[in-house]
Amino acid sequence: MQRKAGPWFYVFLLVFVFLVMFPFLWIFLTSIKPIGDIFGAPFAWFGSGISFESYQSALTTRPLLRYMLNSFIVSTATTVLAIGCASFTAYAVTRLPIRFKGAILGIVLASSMFPPIAIISPIYNFVTDFGLRNSYTGLVIPYITISLPLAIWILSTFFQNIPYSLEESAKLDGATPFQTFRKIILPLAAPGVFTTAILVFIAAWNEYLFALTINTQDSMKTVPVGISLYQSQYSIPWGDITAATVLVTIPIVILVLIFQRRIVAGLTSGSVKE
Repeated sequence: MQRKAGPWFYVFLLVFVFLVMFPFLWIFLTSIKPIGDIFGAPFAWFGSGISFESYQSALTTRPLLRYMLNSFIVSTATTVLAIGCASFTAYAVTRLPIRFKGAILGIVLASSMFPPIAIISPIYNFVTDFGLRNSYTGLVIPYITISLPLAIWILSTFFQNIPYSLEESAKLDGATPFQTFRKIILPLAAPGVFTTAILVFIAAWNEYLFALTINTQDSMKTVPVGISLYQSQYSIPWGDITAATVLVTIPIVILVLIFQRRIVAGLTSGSVKE
């Protein structure tokens, strides 16, 4: 018989959720405070009233909507290209009879361990030499570089959990490796592919270093760089920054809530063997 959770479990759960959500809660409460209450003393959770002045200022002080559009275009292009390349690579490494599979996956994993600051110089020179600065392509290329190893490694795990008997049956029916991949392997691994795509999209959406270095024109900046530019001459406009943070977080939250079932299915896929 399954035991019921005791009251201490719920107390611990409430404390844990509060600690996890505290930064987001603090940012939201700060964004709706009047400007004078943000810097006022003493400390107060809530201000003297609700004000949307910070949201208006965040949208008018800097081109926040343009930053969001740039991030969406770059993140979407990165996700599509990275998942496409990673799917073929993971299928070849895990399902086809090639040698040194373990070494290939090890090299892929090792390449993801380099910190971005260590490879920013050669990537910057490459982008500059090809005239790709201040363009979407100039960001998509390095984003694919840093997201491919993780995508390949995750997708390899999902592809390995698919029974080989299905692939053998397809071969007996005359299917080519590409037809087997497209009609059998990819549909069965769809939850894992979708989960990997979400992770790649969020990583590209939040990336800061390459976006700061490569795209210097204001009209081509992405969300993280754009928010960091919310500065005034004599103070830091925390109200504008928190309001902009809430606005750019909403699309990601909506995306995760809409596809949460697929994400959970992808994260738990292959955890139980029949």
